[in-house]
Amino acid sequence: MNTVEVFSPAKLNLLLAILGRREDGFHELLSVATPLQWGDRLVAEAVDSDELTLFCDDPEVPVDDGNLVLRAARVFRAVTGWPGGVRFALEKYIPMGAGLGGGSSNAVAALRALNELAGGPLGEPAVTGLAAGIGSDCALFVPGGPVAMRGRGERLSVLPAGPAERLRGRRVLVFKPGFPISTAWAYARLAASGKYWAAEMAEAWLGSWLASEAPAEELLGNNMEAAAFAKYPALPVLLDQLRADFGLAPRMSGSGSACFALLPEHGGPAIAELRAAIADAWGPHALVVETRLA
Repeated sequence: MNTVEVFSPAKLNLLLAILGRREDGFHELLSVATPLQWGDRLVAEAVDSDELTLFCDDPEVPVDDGNLVLRAARVFRAVTGWPGGVRFALEKYIPMGAGLGGGSSNAVAALRALNELAGGPLGEPAVTGLAAGIGSDCALFVPGGPVAMRGRGERLSVLPAGPAERLRGRRVLVFKPGFPISTAWAYARLAASGKYWAAEMAEAWLGSWLASEAPAEELLGNNMEAAAFAKYPALPVLLDQLRADFGLAPRMSGSGSACFALLPEHGGPAIAELRAAIADAWGPHALVVETRLA
């Protein structure tokens, strides 16, 4: 096999509780995150040299060694000893600076593609370990469904079957304004404010939802919203409008700037009306995607 194509999904943080700064400089967190049925496409083609190259249809995406695709490829070769060269082609739909995990997802897609090209030397636990070492959000993309994340994001637990079924396949609208938010800035702003959540409160929140039959809407929360909303008031203004006018429960994903709203399976507001409201608030170039949780 000389060419492998891998789907690289976006993710949403349905619950994101940042609990405090760790001694290693990272932040301790508790999150429930899930991939989406919408995302990027990565093609990996084996070449006759040992070169690793990356091409992307979005000119704003860096294609040098700073890209997580190439970083993942170098980690994979160092661990497995596989010497092959690869030409990666990335078809990009997930915007940067959105809190949707695009770069992390691309890294895991690269690991999957290389593992297939190399004949499958790594099992899923090994892929998860490599992913966790590349970036805090990477490992969540390996299981393929909703997970609880702890530590800096590298400690994963798959949700029990019942709660997971309350999330899988849910309709969701993802929307992003024309501006990004730097993850580093957002964490620094949160650290300066000191508005962390207590670990006991966050664990109780998640535990209560897992033990109940409550819908996904009652799980949602994100204490990074305050930092983003203080600088970018266009975010809370629109979310408040969607709550008031359409009865939705919208939230921001990750460190932003993308937001999302779970949609009812039947009835509810028309997508055209939601698109119009978002365009009125954020302009005609705002990203709006209707998709489903994986």
